[in-house]
Amino acid sequence: MARVAQRGEIWLVDLGLAAKVRPCLVLSIAFRDDERAVVTYVPRTTALRGGRFEVPHRAPRFQPGAFDVQNINTVPVARLVNLLARIDEATLDQIESALVVWLQLDRKQFE
Repeated sequence: MARVAQRGEIWLVDLGLAAKVRPCLVLSIAFRDDERAVVTYVPRTTALRGGRFEVPHRAPRFQPGAFDVQNINTVPVARLVNLLARIDEATLDQIESALVVWLQLDRKQFE
């Protein structure tokens, strides 16, 4: 049985014809048997623009880059190529905070 991607893991993901295979951070929680086998992710980029929705990321084996929160998306788990790393909690918190602003979410409604 294939390993299931976990929230906070960086996977190499095949983003399809127009895009490329790139590192992406899994944001979604594990799905159940009665749910779609998909993961929601935010891609990591090295083509930085300096915008407020780019969360900087530096880690061994990665070029300096950022997670592009404006580019969240969902793919079937079959598009996950391989696990690369696990992100640190501080960076995950920054990404979550940027998502709250980008999507104008109120975190309190989910607690």
